[in-house]
Amino acid sequence: MIREDELRDNLQKVRERIQTACVAAGRPEDAVTLVAITKTFPVSDVHALAALGVREVGENREQELRVKAPECPEVVWHFVGQLQSNKARSVVRHAQVVHSVDRSSLVSALSRAAVDEGRVLRCLLQVSLASFGSAEAATGRSRGGVAPADVPALAAEVAAADGLELGGLMAVAPLGSDPDQAFAGLESVASRLRSEHAGADWISAGMSGDLEAAIRHGATHVRLGRALLGTRPPLG
Repeated sequence: MIREDELRDNLQKVRERIQTACVAAGRPEDAVTLVAITKTFPVSDVHALAALGVREVGENREQELRVKAPECPEVVWHFVGQLQSNKARSVVRHAQVVHSVDRSSLVSALSRAAVDEGRVLRCLLQVSLASFGSAEAATGRSRGGVAPADVPALAAEVAAADGLELGGLMAVAPLGSDPDQAFAGLESVASRLRSEHAGADWISAGMSGDLEAAIRHGATHVRLGRALLGTRPPLG
């Protein structure tokens, strides 16, 4: 099977999963946007996915984003990985959305870069869900993010920053957690955020193994790599 056929088949299965999950949750079938995570996959896969109608693509690493984005202007680029402040300018130059804003210093760096580049960057706050009954809370291991109690203050900083637009929240289900419990916690944080910032209505949650749980709890964007592109090649 050639690569384009493989991607087409995977995309059909993924779209069916998303649609089925939306219907089961009593949501419109088109309520959730797919973000294809192409970490370590070649630019040719991005072009192939775009030809199949995928218009939102995400990268975890700045090094890959800055190579792929100029070659694939036909898609909206999302940066979804942990971001060092010294890489903010490069990410602002190439991405339209950043999902992993988790501290004041990063807000400042992104704002300065966005103003200098003459762009408006949509920002999602990455929320740590370790407090929502997960193994991470007991072991001290964490997938990163701001504590739920600190979301309002950081959201206010983003909303007030030049060149930035507060878009909503992002989270990763903690290791060893019940994804329904974790994403229910995220849903409650998102509801409180919307009460103060009505336009911050994105919830980026759910990956290949737990997208159904995320959609049950209001995810508007799911970030899929393995289910869509297959086994990830090793990092170069």
